[in-house]
Amino acid sequence: MTKADIVNEIAKNTGIDKATVLTAVESFMEVVKDSLSKSENVYLRGFGSFVVKKRAQKTARNISKNTTIIIPEHNIPSFKPAKVFVNQVKK
Repeated sequence: MTKADIVNEIAKNTGIDKATVLTAVESFMEVVKDSLSKSENVYLRGFGSFVVKKRAQKTARNISKNTTIIIPEHNIPSFKPAKVFVNQVKK
């Protein structure tokens, strides 16, 4: 399902025009991205959590040049679904 499919489905279910729904969906995504970039987690009860995970520094190998490189510590976004969500998908 794409963002356009989500917008169409929400517009159909709510009766709100697509332009307004698109604005709301894009605004939601921007708020989540801004929060995660500030290392603030986003919790949506019954749906899941968007969290920032810290990856430790590690050593990797560049096989083509036969060298080792150090990948520095960094943060990555992650999504952890709620138990209700997981159980609904399992059915």
